[in-house]
Amino acid sequence: HVQLVESGGGSVQAGGSLRLSCAASGYTYSSYCMGWFRQAPGKEREGVAVIDSDGSTIYADSVKGRFTISQDNAKKTVYLQMNSLKPEDTAKYYCGYTSLALCAAQTWVQAPSSHRPYWGQGTQVTVS
Repeated sequence: HVQLVESGGGSVQAGGSLRLSCAASGYTYSSYCMGWFRQAPGKEREGVAVIDSDGSTIYADSVKGRFTISQDNAKKTVYLQMNSLKPEDTAKYYCGYTSLALCAAQTWVQAPSSHRPYWGQGTQVTVS
């Protein structure tokens, strides 16, 4: 079993920045995909960015050039640096984790329900 703990959410003004963190613990995979997803009230969960254990990244078009996903393999932690935040970025952000063998990163970003990952509890991001 894998536990994911997200942190770093908060409230910022438009144009501001936030950095989210997601730490994995428990029975983790040596090769994996980790990603950030978000869900606003009344909307479906959407993909934001995914990174695999080799460092390959995929971004949703809506965040390209503004958000950066990165990782610290030794700490089993993934980060999401969010710059130039917009009100439409307001959502609860969730970290997802799955084995690389079960991961099609582009598909996962485009269709979050296509995968069955471990999920964290989420962290709220509010942009006003």
